[in-house]
Amino acid sequence: MALIGTLRNKMGTWVVVFVFVAIAAFILGDIFSGNSSILNWGRNNVGEIAGRDISYDEFQSTIREREASYYLQLGREPGEREMPAVRQQAWDLLIARYAIQAEFEKVGIAVTEDELVDMISGRNVDENLKQAFTDPSTGEFDRSKLGTYINQLKTMPPNSDARVRWELFQRDLKPGRERIKYENLLIKSNYITKAETEREYHNQTDVAEIKYLYVPYYAVSDSAVKVTDDALKAYYNKNIERYKTEASRDIKYVSISVEPSKEDTLAAREDLERYAVELKTAQDDSTYAAANSEGQNPYGKYTPSTLPPFINKDSLVQGKVFGPFLDGETYKVVKISRIFKDTVYSARARHILIKWNDTSETAKKEARDKAQEILKDIKDGADFAAKAREFGTDGTASRGGDLGWFSSGQMVKPFETAVFSATKPGLLNNLVETEYGYHLIDVTNVKDNTAYNVAVIERAITPSDATLNEAFRKAEAFASDISDLEDFESRAKEQGLVVMEAKNIVAGDRRIGTMGEARPVVQWLFRDASDGKISQVFDLQDQNVVAIMTGEIKKGYKPLETVKEEITPAVRNELKSKQIIEKLAGLKGSLDEIKTGYGQDANVYSSSDLKLSSNQLPTVGFDPVAVGLAFSLDNGKRSKPHAGENGVVMIEMLNKTIAPAITDYSTYKTQLEQGNTNRSSMGIAEAIKEQADVVDERYKFY
Repeated sequence: MALIGTLRNKMGTWVVVFVFVAIAAFILGDIFSGNSSILNWGRNNVGEIAGRDISYDEFQSTIREREASYYLQLGREPGEREMPAVRQQAWDLLIARYAIQAEFEKVGIAVTEDELVDMISGRNVDENLKQAFTDPSTGEFDRSKLGTYINQLKTMPPNSDARVRWELFQRDLKPGRERIKYENLLIKSNYITKAETEREYHNQTDVAEIKYLYVPYYAVSDSAVKVTDDALKAYYNKNIERYKTEASRDIKYVSISVEPSKEDTLAAREDLERYAVELKTAQDDSTYAAANSEGQNPYGKYTPSTLPPFINKDSLVQGKVFGPFLDGETYKVVKISRIFKDTVYSARARHILIKWNDTSETAKKEARDKAQEILKDIKDGADFAAKAREFGTDGTASRGGDLGWFSSGQMVKPFETAVFSATKPGLLNNLVETEYGYHLIDVTNVKDNTAYNVAVIERAITPSDATLNEAFRKAEAFASDISDLEDFESRAKEQGLVVMEAKNIVAGDRRIGTMGEARPVVQWLFRDASDGKISQVFDLQDQNVVAIMTGEIKKGYKPLETVKEEITPAVRNELKSKQIIEKLAGLKGSLDEIKTGYGQDANVYSSSDLKLSSNQLPTVGFDPVAVGLAFSLDNGKRSKPHAGENGVVMIEMLNKTIAPAITDYSTYKTQLEQGNTNRSSMGIAEAIKEQADVVDERYKFY
């Protein structure tokens, strides 16, 4: 009985221990299983918006929505090049859904069912629908086609692609209209007072005549001032909001270019030589060229005006094949498949246009007489191109009047008629009058309606697999066994590689310095990198890149150490300004006398038409505070020395002319309203995003 009592008393403790061990075993088993939900906590999120975690699945679902919208608008699926923009649209949509949508509810924004119907089939059809159902031949919205399409949708299965896309489109209509209403609510609340309007009028019309002494900061040697850490810190604390930043990282990297070898070039040429032989006897040139060319236009119709420059104009014989030849980095083979007469004529000419000042008979006679005199000089042996450069009044003057080739309908009728009526090349005997003026015309190629069907096979010289592998092995050899930044830079120097640097890379970046498109590097930098860590080799198409992380800045404010180099010039100028002002304070007399007393580094300038709307002083440069200081002075008064953006100025007001009051300030009110509207439109979404504290971690996946 004693034993039973003891077990009963101890049983509670043993049960607790047993349960604890069981739970621990379960947790450890989960961790070591490789599929731990605990270790993966938060790893499946692409970010956070307004305190809400955004999962990968939700983001993917939103991307699919945007893909459907893309298809509805353009009639095709987005390609690899368009997908980054589609993903960004999906992210912006989620921000709108969880950050901006809440703001709609706060102010009572609503879109009724009647409004939605109106946007689909009413008087105010959505612009996207109008675009999708616009008749290309008339440019007009075809309401009947839209109605037919909607009726067809009703007969389709609910899960059909077209039906799903339509449902997604309809779902987007409501938040889109809500956003327009919300932005209008804020924008329409902008109000410009009469005082603001009058002030803008005076900003633009009041004029000051001033005289000012200017001593640039570079007049004081950098070695004459000492920038201390305390001075840098004081400037940093005073201007800390300038250094607000998102999380960013810095790297140094080397790029090992991937160039085609001699063997690669030879292989491409040999391929084209074989194509040249086969193209000569091909039954269907267009089919053969399309099947074997890497170019965008393997077969097409050309006129003398549109023949590509790589085609020798002396080789235009039907059936002739020429090549392979090198055009840039591409080998080409060309066949003149067919030569025929087209319905469209082309010609080439050069001209000298003499315009009249107005349409009066006197002005037109002056222009005609001048043109006749130039025409006589050319007939007497003067060079047409030289005269065109001297007297021509349109954009062709700089190239000797050359208009190049042009086809029927491209020129005004009198000009085209004159050129197309010419039976041989040369200068036309008479002037040609058009709505633009009088033309002297030299026909360089008479009209011709010859056309050519041309087959072009292109093959770019690209690195082979062997070349790619060799370049990758070279990059791997460089990256192996590097321990730190010093080792990284030392090895790069040994191998003749240039170490480049990229700073302030943020998680959303896609391009980095000389790498161009380098999203995999950004992903590594934010997903796996740490200070001093060497990356794997990144294969970025035409180059292999190895990087090392050299610094990190957390979201918030850039540390003083990282902005010292940026701050130092401003602090140095502050110290210089004190020296300059101290020296000026000891000088008396007129500005010219003070200039003489200061020395050759000081100069006196004047401006007779300074306006408050200006942000700069002549010679001094950008300095809006100095402009405001000038207008604060009464006539005959002089300011104290002012430390500006680029130097120290002392301003003397000679005469200030205040514009008289007017009865109608509406022009200035309109300008201010438009400026406020533009700023509001751009700033509303950004302000909401900032308050929503958006955390973007899409780099985990994209």
